[in-house]
Amino acid sequence: MKQIFIRFIAVLLLVVPGLGATYGFLLMKDAIFHFFASFGDDASVHSFEWWRFIAGLALFLLGVGFIGGWTFFRDRKRNYVSPRFKKKRPRPPRPES
Repeated sequence: MKQIFIRFIAVLLLVVPGLGATYGFLLMKDAIFHFFASFGDDASVHSFEWWRFIAGLALFLLGVGFIGGWTFFRDRKRNYVSPRFKKKRPRPPRPES
């Protein structure tokens, strides 16, 4: 039972940032769509909702960055990455001649 609970928590650690990234994307999309939809109104002022767009961008970048970083470090640990992304090992000392 303990193993199931630990795996559930691990899944939640990936789902929560994914939901945050999705919500951030929706905030950005809504800010852009509201700006373009306001051109059909009689209002003479067309203002862009910067606060909504920036908040959405922050949520999106944090969520995608967390999931991408988690995947990268997991793959690095399991040796699935290309040689340029592997951890650098110090060179052994040269033998004295």
